[in-house]
Amino acid sequence: MSSFISIAKVGELTDGTMKEVKVQGHEFLLAMAGGKYYVADGRCLHMGGRLAQGKLEGTVVTCPLHGSQFDLKDGHVSRWLRGSGVLSATIKVLKGSKQLGVYKVKVEGDSILAEI
Repeated sequence: MSSFISIAKVGELTDGTMKEVKVQGHEFLLAMAGGKYYVADGRCLHMGGRLAQGKLEGTVVTCPLHGSQFDLKDGHVSRWLRGSGVLSATIKVLKGSKQLGVYKVKVEGDSILAEI
């Protein structure tokens, strides 16, 4: 059964920024884009890159390791790995793209809550 937990305070982020948040032993990515907060799993599904160290463009976050991109609106893969060629194609087939876990977010008072 899921419940909402507090993961940050309003005002900790400005629009277009993100940070890693550790709560209950889990690493989450907290981002603010277009005035909305987004919460997702904090690690890339390819090789565990810390997404908060990547790049945020709109609602799309790019992993700093190999360039995989995920849309924080629903977790879908925008790009699975950067690059081309035989090695990249082989890794894409063997590792396969996976959707990033995203969580429902709400704001109550000055707390940002995520449904975990």
